Amino acid sequence: MFPGSRASFPTGPTGSVPDYLERTHWLRYQEFFPGALRSTTGDCPSELRWSWRGTQLHLDVVQREDAAAKLLALHGIGGYGRMLAPYARLPSLAGLEYLAPDLPGHGLSPAGAGRSRVTYRHWVDCVIDLLAAERATDRRPVVLFGLGSGGWLAYQVAARAPDLVAALVLTGLADPRTPEVRRGLAANPGAGLLSEALARAPLPAAPHRLPLRWLLDITAISDNARFAAAYAADELGGAGTVPLELFRSHLRSRPAVAPSDFTGPPVLLASPEPDRWAPRACSERFLARLSAPRRSVHLPGAGHLPRQESALAELDRAVRYFLDEFRVPH
Repeated sequence: MFPGSRASFPTGPTGSVPDYLERTHWLRYQEFFPGALRSTTGDCPSELRWSWRGTQLHLDVVQREDAAAKLLALHGIGGYGRMLAPYARLPSLAGLEYLAPDLPGHGLSPAGAGRSRVTYRHWVDCVIDLLAAERATDRRPVVLFGLGSGGWLAYQVAARAPDLVAALVLTGLADPRTPEVRRGLAANPGAGLLSEALARAPLPAAPHRLPLRWLLDITAISDNARFAAAYAADELGGAGTVPLELFRSHLRSRPAVAPSDFTGPPVLLASPEPDRWAPRACSERFLARLSAPRRSVHLPGAGHLPRQESALAELDRAVRYFLDEFRVPH
């Protein structure tokens, strides 16, 4: 049984596979966040494994059996669940039960047992299956928290399974098919052309992994050069590799539901500025087309992953008002 849920799906401890007590690069990010949001090896989420389609996926969990709702945090391409732990400590979210998966092919989760390739559709399916497994035995509402390109993933999940999601809190909602977004992702003009080629060319199935730095401008992870350097040295992040087909299918991913047909759940877009990977204007344009209740807040002076105390305070305030307005328990 899943610790922290009133009842949930079978899972278990990480066992003999690597965990974040061994792979500790995530600790280097903590110094860049306000003290109250930092984690240590003695005060961090619990680690579990969840079996999904024959693959043992890694989950970060903070169990709160008396919580009225849950927060499911979603990373984007080149991220992993443990990087998002500071955000779960925001006062507006700290009372929620917390789950943060390492999605297939990222962090400590393999791409898939016997699978020649992992695609963006697998990511969407994975999150929906995780939500459905929870809902089967635990009726508490779930808030999806998508950071960076995890916001696009959260939208895709909510569009396909709106009954499983109570609300969306996103820092990005930029359509990866737009040239402006692809230019922002690129490490250099050559990489930009490569992204376009990968997205448009009718290439055969590609089981290969490529260094993330070949595909993305990894320095754009943060406005802080030291944070960006820490990410560039992270073997699970900027110094790692990503499945080529996952990256390519992400660039080509269409909205599961046209924004004009998206009627719920409610959406809060808390967009950092400047965000070199996902320009705020792109996210705002997509948000404006939604038919669902929507709110927007600007996080000035923040980079792609907001870390400054002022930006995080504004994010916390906006989340609290948003959850109160739409009566999501927290």
